[in-house]
Amino acid sequence: MKVLHLCLAGPFTDGWSYQENGLTKHHKKQGHDVVVVTSQTIWDDSGKYAIKTETNYVNQDGVKVYRLPLLKGKLSEKFKKYGGVINLLEKEQPEILFVHGSQCVELLNVVKYLKNRKVTVYVDNHADFSNSATNWLSKNLLHKILWKYVAKKIEPYTTKFYGVLPARVDFLVDVYGLPKEKCELLVMGADDDQISRIENSNAREVKRAEYNVKDDEILVVTGGKIDLFKQQTLLLMQAVNEMENEKVKLGVFGSVVPEMKEKFDSLLSDRVKYSGWKNTTESYDEFAAADIVVFPGRHSVFWEQVAAIGIPMICKKWAGTTHVDVGGNVIFLENDSVEKIKNAITEMIADYDKYKNAAKTGKKHFLYSDIAKRSIAEIKE
Repeated sequence: MKVLHLCLAGPFTDGWSYQENGLTKHHKKQGHDVVVVTSQTIWDDSGKYAIKTETNYVNQDGVKVYRLPLLKGKLSEKFKKYGGVINLLEKEQPEILFVHGSQCVELLNVVKYLKNRKVTVYVDNHADFSNSATNWLSKNLLHKILWKYVAKKIEPYTTKFYGVLPARVDFLVDVYGLPKEKCELLVMGADDDQISRIENSNAREVKRAEYNVKDDEILVVTGGKIDLFKQQTLLLMQAVNEMENEKVKLGVFGSVVPEMKEKFDSLLSDRVKYSGWKNTTESYDEFAAADIVVFPGRHSVFWEQVAAIGIPMICKKWAGTTHVDVGGNVIFLENDSVEKIKNAITEMIADYDKYKNAAKTGKKHFLYSDIAKRSIAEIKE
């Protein structure tokens, strides 16, 4: 079937491991004719916005990609209005339209297109109260009025609205007022090819050697953007430095914002090593080397990636993010403190086999081959 993924609400970066990458790659592998229509905005290696000028190409997954510029003007740029979207829909004639993020006024034009056509529509949502609607104006004007209006307009044509976290399912219902029966969870996950690669290679041994971690030592790994929203990484670094069990070592990877660099560097030691920013492939190697992965701050796509690898985790407890617990593989941190982190690591080490065995049980649920099938499961070919 012809599946068109509309990624206009945020950056689409080829080769990354976000939801839109995993779904488009595996829809293509499953035999669908897949097209992406997106903006020119991407994430660069330092986690900042950049512009990709190539406008029409086939990416490394064999997916046709069209990149459109935002229309000029502050309002068009802020609220995501593009030229040429309807022309591309007319040209490609999708049977399935998968919209990634409804926070885009261009969807009002898409609604006009859908009125006289038989297209099955899915819309996913990446917004919740941890990353959106964080102040009065954003919550009450932007989300409860504008984005609610857009979501309500496309709702009659939509088969399913997917929240990629339980909290994001609730956001669709509670903030946008969408019918509960149309809203469900579609988890983020990991690339099957990457999982197969690390399981059939010496990636674990190579990375542990780079961190100078012996076989009888315990490697804790954390990674991702280390910014003002994830300052808890500093608490983790301090915790490992202070632990009585000297066999516990910490590997940290990712970009560090300048405001935190001085404090971050002061916590590096023989037990806490930093390996810098890593691309998608390298991030899988980092986690494959770990005995325990700790995410002490805000949720990221790495949580589901680690669940798919099958490594026990210690995660900050956020409302609506406990779906990564597949039967006892996770300890959730209720509070931000060095002592709580130390205690959680000690607890997991003491009963490690239990956590490790639990981590193996839910791996398939977080593979994009499975998620991609579930995402359009209502389609009968």
